[in-house]
Amino acid sequence: MAASALVVGVWALVLPRSFYDDFPAAGRHWVSALGPYNEHLVRDVGALNLALGTLLALAAIVLEQRLVQAALVAWLVYALPHFVFHATELDALPFLDNVANVITLGLAVLLPLVLLAATGRRRAETGGSR
Repeated sequence: MAASALVVGVWALVLPRSFYDDFPAAGRHWVSALGPYNEHLVRDVGALNLALGTLLALAAIVLEQRLVQAALVAWLVYALPHFVFHATELDALPFLDNVANVITLGLAVLLPLVLLAATGRRRAETGGSR
């Protein structure tokens, strides 16, 4: 999750027009299909992804349980509404792009839920110790 957020963050922040025109790459155009270019908005999305990716990376490095849980919850606060938007707005992209988009974003919600459950089990197994 950290790697994907960091890649998106750097790309959108440093090369906003390229991100708008070319995301997710390989000839696909998922961002530009959804509305006119707005450099400010794309750079803000980049900065927010960079911040979230940094938090996730630090949590993965430190591996302190509460920091990991906080980072996963922060990711979910971002990922769940993002998933819901794309799962309900299917007119802009071709069918296979919609399938790929919804699966990718669905996994971005499912993975932190699984990891949160695992951190909760770990806490229960250690008797709630820090």
